[in-house]
Amino acid sequence: MTTAEKAVQWAVGIAGDDSHGYDQSSRWGPDYDCSSLVISAYKAAGVPLQSTYTGNMWQDFLNHGFIVPDGVDLRTGAGLQAGDVLLNVKNHTAMYVGNGRIVHASGNEHGGATGGMPGDQTGKEISVTGYFNFPWDVVLRYAEKDEPAPSPMPTGTYIVQTGDTLWGIAERLYGDPWKYHEIELANGIRNAMIYPGQVLIIPGADGGSTVTMTVTMKAVTAQMLEIMARGNGWTVGQAIDKVMEDVR
Repeated sequence: MTTAEKAVQWAVGIAGDDSHGYDQSSRWGPDYDCSSLVISAYKAAGVPLQSTYTGNMWQDFLNHGFIVPDGVDLRTGAGLQAGDVLLNVKNHTAMYVGNGRIVHASGNEHGGATGGMPGDQTGKEISVTGYFNFPWDVVLRYAEKDEPAPSPMPTGTYIVQTGDTLWGIAERLYGDPWKYHEIELANGIRNAMIYPGQVLIIPGADGGSTVTMTVTMKAVTAQMLEIMARGNGWTVGQAIDKVMEDVR
């Protein structure tokens, strides 16, 4: 049994045992919260993790044999493998267990974080449920000892030009516009907001190179996006995302 399989087995076992519920005041057993459940699952599987909450999981997991895998679509869950850790740094984490399902600790019987009765009072405080995108910031996968971890992806840079969008940049540089999330993560960008002259780190581009491309967007297109964004209370980036969702 692999380390990931052991972690899945442990977490699913906790979810199936109603003596374990959700409570942050006793979060390292017998009750758990979202982060202590996932961390404890991998510690039970033999990984000496030191993280204590969602905010310090990412780096700690990378320090202990996890990688950020290629080919995963966090919107749909396509490409996930059992044992993958789904992480929203500020708010939540869960573990993918296979067959389109995740295990996570979601809240006590009152929908809160503390003050509930010990154990699972609803059968849903810690549960296995269908996959959903929280949205997740990243997926982390344990690289088994007998499998060499992939070498780090080389990086490059891109200078943002007037009219650029993350969607368009990802489509030109990766051939896949949905990889704009990778550029967001590498640069700490929220809501797809970029500005002309900004230097972006582009994961997977030629190491050390500076990629400069001038791409123009017709003024009418930009104006329409701005009108759409203002009318719906979105950022322009969110308006672009909405348009692309509608045409998929």
